[in-house]
Amino acid sequence: MDAPAVEVRGLTKRYGEVEAVRGIDLEVARGETFGFLGPNGAGKSTTINILCTLVEPTGGTAAVAGLDVVADRAAVRRRIGLVFQEPTLDGPMSGEQNLRFHGELYGVDRRTAAARREEVLRTVGLWERRADPVSTYSGGMRRRLEIARGLLHSPQVLFLDEPTIGLDPQTRASIWNYLARLGEAEEIALASGATGRGVTVFVTTHYMDEAENCDRIAIMNEGRIVALDTPEALKAQVGADRVVVGTDDDEAALVVIRREFGLEAAVHEGAVTVSVPKGAEFVPRLFAALTADGVGVRSVAVTRPSLDDVFLAHTGTTLRDAEASRGPSMHPMAMRMRGR
Repeated sequence: MDAPAVEVRGLTKRYGEVEAVRGIDLEVARGETFGFLGPNGAGKSTTINILCTLVEPTGGTAAVAGLDVVADRAAVRRRIGLVFQEPTLDGPMSGEQNLRFHGELYGVDRRTAAARREEVLRTVGLWERRADPVSTYSGGMRRRLEIARGLLHSPQVLFLDEPTIGLDPQTRASIWNYLARLGEAEEIALASGATGRGVTVFVTTHYMDEAENCDRIAIMNEGRIVALDTPEALKAQVGADRVVVGTDDDEAALVVIRREFGLEAAVHEGAVTVSVPKGAEFVPRLFAALTADGVGVRSVAVTRPSLDDVFLAHTGTTLRDAEASRGPSMHPMAMRMRGR
């Protein structure tokens, strides 16, 4: 049987006293679109850097395309494409010139290089702008060009670290349309000359809607994988609806909910949040109990289980609250590896 596109066992990474990755296990099938979901500082980018041979692990093993990322670094690099969080294009050069330079670095066959550049530029909708300086491209166009560059040498695995960060929702959706096409390809020419089941896409994100596009996702928090499955399966595990209540006195509301319903609630993102099996039926009873106790209610919302609820169930906080509490990763090594 074919080796997995990515296989990780007991992977750890320390930076001095900081343990960025804490013993994770992971297997990604060939042709799969796989996502890492989690806040800044969760260990997503560090794991990507290890898999792309940019950082050596402290412990455990990792293999990409069946090759060890430490022992076979050069061979791994020939089989992967990588799109960093930070832009790495040459602005004064045209889109096609950026690709030509990349192709020369990766040894793309000169007899087929021009046809390959046209193929990837058409794939991301930039063929008509190929001669324009990259400095004239929009943010979304630059991201699409970076994806085209990552695909130019026919990688087996394409790694994308927060590929849509800072882009508007419409452009983010456009980027994911292109990524979806990659996963749907049944056979592509691989760098090794063999054929396979399409490009394996491995993406990190902290956007819930983007994670929904993945075949499977791993939710990371504090260096660990806390949940791993398809988006639908993860949401089904939660089961309960989330009731979010804006009140005039959140602490008093928590007391009422605990006393009257025997439920544990918490304040997340500035509102009281409680999980119950049938949210719509629970709301009138909750409203009555709060108003009877003199707690003013400003707003009530009921939502079906989401990936944020999965994150909440496994970590005790929402993804947005986790982002707010940690802020951007400021570890020196992480900053250096991201090119900042």
